[in-house]
Amino acid sequence: MGWVYLGRSPAGREVAVKVARPELAAEPEFRERFAREVAAARVVSGAYTAAVVDADPTAELPWLATLYVPGPSLAEAVRADGPLPEAQVRPLGAGLVEALQAIHAAHVIHRDLKPANVLLAQDGPRVIDFGISRVDGAPGLTRVGVVVGTPPFMSPEQIRGDRVGPASDIFSLGGVLVYALTGRSPHGSGEGVSVEVVRGEPRLNGVPAGLRPLIARCLAKRPEDRPRLAEILAELVEEDASAEVWPPPQVARTIEVRYEELKERHLRRTTSESVPSCLLLHAQALLDAGLTGAMVAGAVVRDGA
Repeated sequence: MGWVYLGRSPAGREVAVKVARPELAAEPEFRERFAREVAAARVVSGAYTAAVVDADPTAELPWLATLYVPGPSLAEAVRADGPLPEAQVRPLGAGLVEALQAIHAAHVIHRDLKPANVLLAQDGPRVIDFGISRVDGAPGLTRVGVVVGTPPFMSPEQIRGDRVGPASDIFSLGGVLVYALTGRSPHGSGEGVSVEVVRGEPRLNGVPAGLRPLIARCLAKRPEDRPRLAEILAELVEEDASAEVWPPPQVARTIEVRYEELKERHLRRTTSESVPSCLLLHAQALLDAGLTGAMVAGAVVRDGA
């Protein structure tokens, strides 16, 4: 939907600043959806979500600033280093459960929990991106029968275009845990995945026996058959906590490298020679939009987020 810049808040905190592309900013429906993302992100507070620092959904180029997480996404980590062992997936899952508890306590349904929307920090995961989330009980932008989301990690009811509740996020959680353990979604990907989600049985080969029954319940077709978040948390932490290792060594290395890059970036002054002119234009537009006192670092964290 746009660019994500690395910036700094007036208090000196590193922030990730998501800025909408100009062509999207011109669309009223996109602006309304972005405003809803900002509203949802503002009301959610929890240790395992990325806190909102500032935002302006009414700016010429709408933007949203959240605390910067230097770790990789779960998708990046698994692609680079392979699946995680059970001992590391248990604390990962517990953090995701606590994130969903905070999200649901704010009467928000995330609707797009997937590996790319889980960032891995030194002290646990962070659930990000409320772009298609919905306040529970509020009318949505999406019409009944219209599907939005990421099919391999969507619930059957979301695939069908039905109204979804907290249990839909629990189904997605099950899919994310399978991905963390095996490197794939439980229903595959590509053409036909939606049919598999609605009608097929999840493929749990490669999931350790200690987690398989719990994950199978999370992936139940009927929302009422899925466990509640408190039950999931109890089962994830019932094992000897001393066996749980977080962060994974490869994630710790990535975080260390990114912290070093961050320090170097703050030591040198960004110049127009070091940043493509088109990105400087967007950075200036962001400052003009009113990001209160934040200094845009110039480097882009990622494009097309």
